[in-house]
Amino acid sequence: MTLTPPTRPLILGSTSRYRRELLARLGLTFDAQAPDVDETPEAGEAPQALAKRLALAKAREVAQRFPDAIVIGSDQVADLHGTPLGKPHTHERAISQLSQMSGQTVLFHTAVAVVCQASGFEALEVAVIRTHFRALSLAEIERYLLAEQPYDCAGSAKSEGLGISLLQSIDNDDPTALIGLPLIRTCHMLRQAGLQIP
Repeated sequence: MTLTPPTRPLILGSTSRYRRELLARLGLTFDAQAPDVDETPEAGEAPQALAKRLALAKAREVAQRFPDAIVIGSDQVADLHGTPLGKPHTHERAISQLSQMSGQTVLFHTAVAVVCQASGFEALEVAVIRTHFRALSLAEIERYLLAEQPYDCAGSAKSEGLGISLLQSIDNDDPTALIGLPLIRTCHMLRQAGLQIP
């Protein structure tokens, strides 16, 4: 279902298929563009600060190339007692991440920014998701990784799939935030930017 197209082009500044699938739920016509942003954390940068900086940098970078568009940028960082955990990319790093997260409370900071260069609009919000991981055996971690291969997910935790079985509980006020795009906050900012939703 596609609703009335926005008056300005809408662009998702992300290559994440998860974010594309989530944004598609809103029935808006949009394009996706890869942001050219270095995601390396700065020295001593806190996980939430990293997520906010990268979300805004992604939106701004794409908005520079498409100044008339409304651009959404987002980033998620897993936070284990103040230490940021990014995407593992490899099986070995995923084992290490999940072993560290076993039995622990892990925060996921999902930041989203909306930028329109032509109108001068810029907004940034962050959803914080508190997750409690069960005590995980190495065998459970291996079975999960082989089945899900979540190497492109922050902290190796793909909650929309088999990763939900690793958790004891989730505390979150924006249900899609853990998947990668907090739609409640995104809708709020898109309405502020001039889009009609619904």
